[in-house]
Amino acid sequence: MKSIKEIYKIGKGPSSSHTMGPQKAAAAYLEHHPDVRNFHVTLYGSLAATGRGHLTDVAVMETLGRAGHVEIEWQPKIFLPRHPNGMAIAVAGENGERHDEWTFYSIGGGNIVCDQLPVDNSPEIYPLNSMTDLLNWCNTNSRNYWEYVQEHEDSDVWDYLATVWKAMCDSIERGLDKEGILPGPLRLRRKAASYYVRAEGYKDVLRTRGLIFAYALAVSEENASGGIIVTAPTCGSCGVLPGVLYHLRNIYGYSDKRIIRSLATAALVGNVVKQNASISGAEVGCQGEVGVACAMTAAAANQLMGGSPAQIEYSAEMGLEHHLGMTCDPVCGLVQIPCIERNAYAAARALDANIYASYTDGLHRVSFDQVVRAMKRTGKDLPSLYKETGEGGLAAVVE
Repeated sequence: MKSIKEIYKIGKGPSSSHTMGPQKAAAAYLEHHPDVRNFHVTLYGSLAATGRGHLTDVAVMETLGRAGHVEIEWQPKIFLPRHPNGMAIAVAGENGERHDEWTFYSIGGGNIVCDQLPVDNSPEIYPLNSMTDLLNWCNTNSRNYWEYVQEHEDSDVWDYLATVWKAMCDSIERGLDKEGILPGPLRLRRKAASYYVRAEGYKDVLRTRGLIFAYALAVSEENASGGIIVTAPTCGSCGVLPGVLYHLRNIYGYSDKRIIRSLATAALVGNVVKQNASISGAEVGCQGEVGVACAMTAAAANQLMGGSPAQIEYSAEMGLEHHLGMTCDPVCGLVQIPCIERNAYAAARALDANIYASYTDGLHRVSFDQVVRAMKRTGKDLPSLYKETGEGGLAAVVE
């Protein structure tokens, strides 16, 4: 597996695969064609189907538009063979012809692949690729998951995670401060601030739930408005992990060092899924985004609260298992309905998974790795209209 830095990327929302990835592709093409002034961009499959709602065209125009004229063609019914998120960029000739066309695939988490670009040469630094192997390593060496990260990453990983944690906190605090309407035709009102105010009026369990909802909503609403967030593991699921960790820090006074170690463990969980299945909603549905975020968060919370390696693995397993089959069905192609509420709800479920596992000895019948395999198979079985095309599920019935 590659560095956990690949899981946490700081950048603008609303989508890692539909916004960050296409912008990265546009920048790569421009770097190799610095003198070109006319571009033709074709968006295929999921990128075309929900691209307007995800600001794909805005991301491309912000990059290529600085150099010259950009024409964007939308092909939502054409799916390229390697991934649902395909796009092509070419030099546009005077008579409509295209030259030097490059095909890019936005494969999730802001990552792209293209035959004309060098293969990703970032090193595979983790020799173990499954949670079962990681758990055995922890038990054999009487150590924890974050210590495995420490053994294999460069020493600057902790500074990087500190920057990630600060960016997460900043996105919560910005989101709690803002009110009004989110951009787009749904005219969806921001809720984080009102949830926070109402939560403070309750006690105990209701207050805890309300605050977690408020924090997760704050980040997700920042993402939906194109604000700066951290992929965890994607933009569409960016509210789950910071929402829970921010709350646990405020309630129990955990130090930033302990929070950062829990971020390392969460990233290992996300890395295992990315290595063995997918974190792309266009490829496996929302189970690969919000489901994985819930698993990462449950693991992080359980570590913070003193869980054993087996209990941490069990927490992650429940977080993902109970999102199996979740479709990606954004209304109007926006990362708003149902995405924002799903982040808040998954944050609460992550905390429940952590609590449930804490009552056990960590032994259970279904392993995290088995759930990852089930998630991958389920994702392949889902029809394309349930995988970020905006054609099925809620997207088909909500006007």
